[in-house]
Amino acid sequence: MVSGKRLGWAGALVLVASGCFHATTARLTASGLIRIVAAENEYGDVAAQVGGRYVSVDSVESNPSTDPHDYEVSASVAGSVASASVVIENGLGYDSFMGHVLSSTPANGRQVIDVQKLRRLPGSATNPHLWYDPATMPAVARQLAADLAADQPDHAAYFRANATRFTASLSGWLTEIAAFRSAHTGAPVATTEPVADYLLDAMGADTRTPSGFQDDIMNGVDLSPQQVTLEDRLISQHQVKALVYNQQVTDSVTQGFIRLAHHAGVPVVGVYETMPTPGYDYQSWMQAETAAIQKAVVGGVSTEHL
Repeated sequence: MVSGKRLGWAGALVLVASGCFHATTARLTASGLIRIVAAENEYGDVAAQVGGRYVSVDSVESNPSTDPHDYEVSASVAGSVASASVVIENGLGYDSFMGHVLSSTPANGRQVIDVQKLRRLPGSATNPHLWYDPATMPAVARQLAADLAADQPDHAAYFRANATRFTASLSGWLTEIAAFRSAHTGAPVATTEPVADYLLDAMGADTRTPSGFQDDIMNGVDLSPQQVTLEDRLISQHQVKALVYNQQVTDSVTQGFIRLAHHAGVPVVGVYETMPTPGYDYQSWMQAETAAIQKAVVGGVSTEHL
């Protein structure tokens, strides 16, 4: 995570507007690298792979031990965004702080990749965890290559080749998804939040926890007794082969479901919103999450931490 004292986003933007960041028109680093700021480190990782030796990447949210929804923009982050050539945001309200910074620091020539718009998703889409959708990052890589090529046309072929290489590197992950789907279509699972739902859907799993339940947990809405009872039954009556939960965000309610799963012998899988670092890139992270789900469903093995 970019360092700096945390402020409310409005306070940070006052600092930017008042001239505390004199580099707002410097789109390159001192060494001539293209500045990229990604709201989440999974997007930053892909940006680094596509941009290679011609880019400098800052990722705002990069701590897998914190709740991404509680992030407050810092003064240094506001300054980094103001001076970036390319900014990547997820959209769907997940990283709304980026929109506030961008609107308050207009800049000619700055490219903004809004992944929601790139995937042509309506604002009514309720699951913002787009990086778990296997179709998302290839689209991001292609757009990055195009935007970087517009910034530095002499290196366009290099950026396109890197984007192609990145997409090809996902083939192992896609093969694992297809193999699971072929052998275990309809495997029932329970979840606490919709963090990995796009991946579970791609794998052909049957998510038995209602979407409204998942959304309430994600948005901090208290569950009704009926919702709690339904989830309890899924676990205690072994109607599911795994419980998939948000490893970064737990409270007494979700911890209760995890304890129930332990007691019932239902394997538990912790999934992440922020790419764990060090030790992972986007490709290996997705493969690790997929393998954890497979081990739970097929072998009854829990993976609560990567």
